[in-house]
Amino acid sequence: MQLVLASTSPYRKDLLERLQLDFVCARPEADETVLPDERVEDMVVRLAELKARAVAAQYPNALIIGSDQSAVLNGTILTTPGDYDHAVVQLRQASGQRIVFQTGLCLLNTSNGNVQTACVPFTVVFRTLTAHMIEQYLKKEQPYNCVGSFKSEGLGIALFERFEGDDPNALIGLPLIRLNEFLANEGLEILA
Repeated sequence: MQLVLASTSPYRKDLLERLQLDFVCARPEADETVLPDERVEDMVVRLAELKARAVAAQYPNALIIGSDQSAVLNGTILTTPGDYDHAVVQLRQASGQRIVFQTGLCLLNTSNGNVQTACVPFTVVFRTLTAHMIEQYLKKEQPYNCVGSFKSEGLGIALFERFEGDDPNALIGLPLIRLNEFLANEGLEILA
């Protein structure tokens, strides 16, 4: 069976490459609007499955991976900042805070319709950040396409006091430990 990553995220692609599996990437066209009163945990799972299903017709005999990520900071859903000014605001608000990132994962088997989904949490605890630290970080790394305005796998590590969670890959956007379990359930053993 073909393995498909329903994402154009370079971060998710890099993570999946770590498993040394052959796969293709497909762009999912999905409405990512948050539903009224939807919990973040439910939203990321729904969107992960929606993304997988969005490319399913193109791959009738495949295992399709969908993923989505978000987090809430003081009642506000974090998004990708898009630019320097929005990133400054996000990092100022995150300073000294604990933020739980929720990563939704879906593995859809298009040959039999089997769907596996999960929400994998990962917590980051930010150091108290000064305006100078935020400015220096953003000028050096420019993480404007990253939820929360940081890249934990890069210089962003200097922003944190600690991490808490079972799979640090979930923070980057694709929980590989749970994905490995899902793939094994479908008969794809990575180390077989």
